[in-house]
Amino acid sequence: MKKMVKEFKEFISKGNVIDLAVGVVIGGAFGSIVTSLVNDIMMPLIGVILGGINFSGLTFHVKDATIYYGLFLQQVVNFIIVAFCIFTLIKFMNKLNRKKEKEEQKEAPKKSDEVLLLEEIRDVLKKRK
Repeated sequence: MKKMVKEFKEFISKGNVIDLAVGVVIGGAFGSIVTSLVNDIMMPLIGVILGGINFSGLTFHVKDATIYYGLFLQQVVNFIIVAFCIFTLIKFMNKLNRKKEKEEQKEAPKKSDEVLLLEEIRDVLKKRK
């Protein structure tokens, strides 16, 4: 039992698990911000542009069932905004990573001609053996 508890502590304390937990919490908070942006700002503006339509009230009835397709449209807009934000963030992160890689490549010292020649000789000697 003690071994299992020890392994569990090691698993929990690893960076990936903690990073994942932080990502989930921040993702939830970000999701609520985007939901508010869509529901409280964008959809009313879109409704005004389209002639005063309230999307949350768009429904149709099939026998006893009510289909709320306006709420579905709000969620589609919500998804598009979240996807665009994530796309933009990843694009920015990739740009930073490329910059770092270029800087690291520039910082790598170049070998002198003598060192390159000695390495070639070493490789030829290794092949002969």
